[in-house]
Amino acid sequence: MLFLVHMDVNIPHDLPIAQANEIKAREKAYSQELQRDGRWKSIWRVVGEYANYSIFEVSSNDELHQLLQGLPLFPFMKIKVTPLADHPSAIS
Repeated sequence: MLFLVHMDVNIPHDLPIAQANEIKAREKAYSQELQRDGRWKSIWRVVGEYANYSIFEVSSNDELHQLLQGLPLFPFMKIKVTPLADHPSAIS
């Protein structure tokens, strides 16, 4: 199953810099692990925002929910998930 996921990150300004940097480092490692194993197909930064659009390919809604909850930045995110289906006009 394919999903388009929009993640909008809002780290509190009063979070100590060292703690924020540690969370971001864990986030990067986790997201790259999911990219390597093929479940996080692609990620694009939104220009001018601390946000991204990503494509996930997972076996179920529950698997996606579990992966998203595992993101170290999850507590600081607003997430919108859009399920995707093949388009009849697509040539690929």
